[in-house]
Amino acid sequence: MQETPNLADRVKSGALPPVDKRIPRQPRIIDHFAGGEEGGKHGGQLNMLVSGARDTRLMTVYSYTRLIVYDEKFTLHPDILESFEVKEGREFTLKLRAGHKWSDGHPFTTADFRFFWEDIANNAELSPSGPSVELTVDGKPPIVEIIDELTIRYTWDKPNPHFIESQARAAPLFLFRPAHYLKTVHGKYTPEEEILKVHKGSRWANAFRRADAMYGNSNVDMPTLNPWVLTTVPPASRFVFVRNPYFHRIDRKGQQLPYIDEVIMTVVAANLIAAKAGLGEANLQSRYLKMRDYTFLRKSSKKSGVRVYLWVSGSCSQLALYPNLNASDEEWRTLMRDVRFRRALSLAVDREDINQSIYLGLAKPSNNTVMTLSELFKPEYATKWATYDPKQANELLDQVGLSKRGADDIRLLPSGRRASIVVELSSEETEDTDVLTLIAEQWKKVGIKLLTKPQSLENFRLRAFSGEAIMTAYAGYVTAVPTVDTSPREFAPTMQGGLQWSRWGMYVESKGRQGEQCNMPSACKLMDYLKEWENSTDATARRKAWEEILSANANEVYSIGTVNGIRQPVVVGPNVHNVPKEGYHAWDPGGYIGLYQPDTFWMSS
Repeated sequence: MQETPNLADRVKSGALPPVDKRIPRQPRIIDHFAGGEEGGKHGGQLNMLVSGARDTRLMTVYSYTRLIVYDEKFTLHPDILESFEVKEGREFTLKLRAGHKWSDGHPFTTADFRFFWEDIANNAELSPSGPSVELTVDGKPPIVEIIDELTIRYTWDKPNPHFIESQARAAPLFLFRPAHYLKTVHGKYTPEEEILKVHKGSRWANAFRRADAMYGNSNVDMPTLNPWVLTTVPPASRFVFVRNPYFHRIDRKGQQLPYIDEVIMTVVAANLIAAKAGLGEANLQSRYLKMRDYTFLRKSSKKSGVRVYLWVSGSCSQLALYPNLNASDEEWRTLMRDVRFRRALSLAVDREDINQSIYLGLAKPSNNTVMTLSELFKPEYATKWATYDPKQANELLDQVGLSKRGADDIRLLPSGRRASIVVELSSEETEDTDVLTLIAEQWKKVGIKLLTKPQSLENFRLRAFSGEAIMTAYAGYVTAVPTVDTSPREFAPTMQGGLQWSRWGMYVESKGRQGEQCNMPSACKLMDYLKEWENSTDATARRKAWEEILSANANEVYSIGTVNGIRQPVVVGPNVHNVPKEGYHAWDPGGYIGLYQPDTFWMSS
């Protein structure tokens, strides 16, 4: 093992133990570097730009330190865990790394898992609804067994296909907490009056929630397992993260990661970030950059020396249209539920025109479906009812009873109203507005009027969820590169956030207390396929369920995709190494740059 240079003085003084006493007995050895530049060295300060204090959570996302993680090929591996074992899809045994420590040097053991399970997930004041949905199967929680200080087992009566995946997300379900720290703000272990002497609030539970910043990363006192530790108390205009001396990863040469000593996040106005990044004020930046910034960034790079990479943006569709199958307006609801109408609208979209006009020809025309990077991708998922064909669109619109037209050549509904579809959106992105303008021109050719109605995000959601909106425009599905073990529930009416069927999703999420039960057979069938996936334990059966779901989504056109695979600019400083020139940039899997392990990025002098 090689001692980290900027920790050497602390080790010499006795303030820190030597590196071989700080890392686990079996550390995670990184032997593959995404950028292809091995031989990293310690040191340097990495600068990023953010738009507000809340962005400290991005360090949790980018660090991508999880029990289990995806690699760049979207394969799962143990990370914090030394290993994990799955039996029958319902029994999960997790093995921790002996000697692993929190950033304050306190041992990380199954006591931290016990604390979360007994004192958070099952504490009525902190979790009034009980354990998270990923921790229940048919409403039943698991049996949790603490085998020893390094081994814990979760067992359900039936398979739990969401459990492993929930650990590898950008915003994971954290199964553990630093018990030694959080017990000081927990009413079971510390008298409430003692807690409230130190922390503001009227109850210990409120103080606990503020202190428990595992994801938000806003509490400088809370120990972490991430590669860098926050040292700046929010709010501030500049946040400093320093290396975690107890981080569990090393390289093949015996150097403890991360290579980079400090990460600085500087708060600036979001609309200035592209300009500042192009001028070299950030030496690693993807957040808040858009394809429209690319020309400026390339031009600026000639003076600043930064490199501008173009990664693939991960989304099933950059912008999608969602016909509201739960619309309050009965006449529009009847039309939206007619597959011929949805197919006609999709056929009337010229996606290649959108690609060339808005995205410089760098995107791929597609339905709102999985990307080519996914092992589940089939070409027909992207092209079914998605090839520009105004002739067939006109024929289908005639068939559904919209053969009559007004003086302006816009079709008339059976009631005599004009076929004017108001598309509601909350986006302020110029590209989204431009896409909808093009679609409006294209739909006009088949006799459909498209009007846009910008909304605040709150109003947008209220109107979509209530059925007042008859169609919405929003980003496509985020499950863009799934494997057979990824949940397909985003493609079925399971969540209120599903804009084409939010009331059906609300019914599922509320266990029947709110919303409406699905009453459209083709959409309800998706729930059957989802159940097949959830109850299966082998890859073949799960793949079959996925194929049924993706095929049905393409054929039934529950949403209307435009393009996917657009490019995401990534600015990299001239002295920053091991950042891949080509990459996948998405929330999940991998947490944007987190997929490529920023702790392995390094800086030359």
